[in-house]
This record gives sequence, C-alpha cells and structure tokens, in this order.
Amino acid sequence: MTVILERDCVIAGGGPAGMVLGYLLARSGLRVSVLEKHADFFRDFRGDTVHPSTVTVLRELGLRDRFLQLPVNRLRTLDLVVDDHRLRLVDFSTLPAPETFLVLAPQWDFLNFLGAEGAAFEGFDLRMNTDATGLIIEGDVVRGLRATGPDGDLEIRATLTVAADGRASTLRDAAGLVPEELGVPIDVLWFGLPKPTDPPPPTIAYASPRGMVITIDRGDRYQSGMVVKKGGLDALKQEGLPALRKHISDSATVLATVVEALTDWDQIKLLSVQINRLEKWHRPGFIAIGDAAHAMSPVFGVGVNYAVQDAVALSNAIAGDLAAGTAPEATLAAVQARRMGPVRKMQRVQRFAHGRLARATAGQHLAPRWAIGLLRASLPVTRRFLTRFIGLGFLPEHVDRPVR
Repeated sequence: MTVILERDCVIAGGGPAGMVLGYLLARSGLRVSVLEKHADFFRDFRGDTVHPSTVTVLRELGLRDRFLQLPVNRLRTLDLVVDDHRLRLVDFSTLPAPETFLVLAPQWDFLNFLGAEGAAFEGFDLRMNTDATGLIIEGDVVRGLRATGPDGDLEIRATLTVAADGRASTLRDAAGLVPEELGVPIDVLWFGLPKPTDPPPPTIAYASPRGMVITIDRGDRYQSGMVVKKGGLDALKQEGLPALRKHISDSATVLATVVEALTDWDQIKLLSVQINRLEKWHRPGFIAIGDAAHAMSPVFGVGVNYAVQDAVALSNAIAGDLAAGTAPEATLAAVQARRMGPVRKMQRVQRFAHGRLARATAGQHLAPRWAIGLLRASLPVTRRFLTRFIGLGFLPEHVDRPVR
C-alpha cells in the first residue's frame, strides 16, 4: 500500500544542498521532507572542505559555534609546491573576521549535524534509506515525487520538488532536463595516507613534470589524490601497486616515508572528474540545485560551498511563496539567473586549471618558468585575490533573517 504525504517542499538528496535547504525551509515554518537513499551519510572521499562563505552561513543561522565543536580541522593557509618551489597561495587570515579559516570536516559529520539541528523544527522530516524514483507530473506541472523506503512505496505531493540528488540525478532525468557536458582531461585517484613524522605546512598539492599529488590536511592524516589522465586507471593497474607508490613518492617526496601504507587497490578510489551544467534548472513545480544542476570539478574544493549557496539563494527567494502555497516559475528562474553567473565563472576557471593539471600527467611543467617566477614576484597581491576567490567565491549568499 502506497503511503501518501503532503508537504510544502520535498527534496531528493541528503547532501549539503538538500540538507541546508531542508533546514532553512523548516526554519521558516514550512513542512519539508528530505529524502536520502542511503541508510547513513558515511561515504569517504566526498567534498569535505567547508569554506569561509559556508561558515558565514552557519554563523548567520546561529550554528557556527556548535559546528566548530565537531572533529574539524581549521586551516588558515594553503601552499602549493610547483617544481620544488613552495608558494603560499592562500592566507584566510586576511578575510574579514571571524571567518578567517577554511574548515576540513568529514562530510558525514556535517550532514549528521544538520540533520540533528533540523530536527528541532516541527516541519523538518528527514527520511533515510528512502530513494526518490520518479516525479508526479500533472499536465506540465510537477506535483511531487514517488519513492521507496523502509516501509514500502511512498508518494509525497508538494508545492515544490527539488532535485538535490547529485550529478547522476534521477529526478533531473525524470524532469527531462539534460546537462551539457563540458569535457575534462583528468581524473583523480583518492586514497588516505598517514602524515609523515615531520610534516610540512598545509600543502594543497605538489606539481612538477613528475606528476601531481594532492595532500589535504585532515589533522592526523592526509586525504590524498593523484591526478591522472582521463581513463588512465586501467593502465596504472597494469603497472602494479609498487609502480603507483613510486609515482606518488616521486611526485611528492614528502610522502616517501608513508606511501607504503597503500597495500591494496581497494584503498584507492577513482573520482571521475566531471564538469557539466543545465542550461535550464527548472520547470513548473520543480528545480534542480547543487551537483544536479551543475557538477563541479574538485579543483579549489568549491563543490560543497556552491551547493550550499544554491540552497540559501533558493530558500531566500521561495520561502514566502511556499508559505502562501505557490512556487512561481518566475521565482525559480530568478534563482537560476542569480546562481548561474557564479557557476559559469567558476567552471570556466576550473576548465582552465584542468589544462594546466593535464600537463603534469604528460610529464610537462605546469607553466613556463617565467610564469612561475612572475607568480612568485606578485604573490602579495595574488594571494589576496586567490584567498577571496577560493574562500568566498564569486557571489556569496547570506541568510534572510540571520540570528542576531
């Protein structure tokens, strides 16, 4: 027997976009269900960087201090080592206080935190192990969704249905929205490594003609990655695990003493890097946000934060309409118009960066030596720009009715 529920908004996907949007709408007094198809949030090698712009959102919601009590790691600076030259590219302490750091937080902790805080609102309904399978469409208007959960089939009818179910979005496909693939020449192999005995300052990556290795500081360990050619994993497997360890230690000599911790290919996960976006995010009664609307590359680690910014912009725009029982498509279009500019700009920069990163996979320098020299000479100015670009993005959103 199918259970039928009525909501102001139903959200498919319990990632950062869906959970933040669910919290914000419930905070506005609305009835909102968030559906997460997995039984828990525990999945490693997800976006764990919470940038200053998102910490600002948490402060505006009165959640910042409790969030920072979680097992998080705060980084105030980020270095890049290019051709064995250390460059301090980012210094978050130059941003307006109090958000003068980037937070590395396991994403499952962040999502569990949002779920626990959302439960304080009567209208917040988080349903785990519940998979959105299709849309309810009457005429041209989306009236809700169908799902399967622990107790069987479920039908949730809602004024607004939101696809926040990631880059392989089921609801986006059901709505007939097809993303434009922008093409990426690289993939990333993710793996965890212990820190060496005498670790260097926080370093985002090591790049040279020997290769490129990412080292995200997670306190007692690194969330590491190696940039490889798109589709290059099979060739690496044929070379064998010892050859991979040598590639890693040659590219980042600081890891030479810890790379032996990789003893099995099961420790290594492939992130198939993807950049795409919808030209139209919405139709009557429906909108896609986050990765469902625009898959971001891991370059600059902005995916979580752009998803959160989408959620804040949508909540600010639509909460009043939903309270009145409507979800005007003009409002949804305005949300897309507001967020599309920042998305296009960031993806344009990411695609340029991919061209540079691909050089490292081909045994080439990331940039000519004169360009690296110019970067070093201009660092005092460049650092301030990169700090704002990475920490805040192109259009940081702010919560309507912030906590005072």
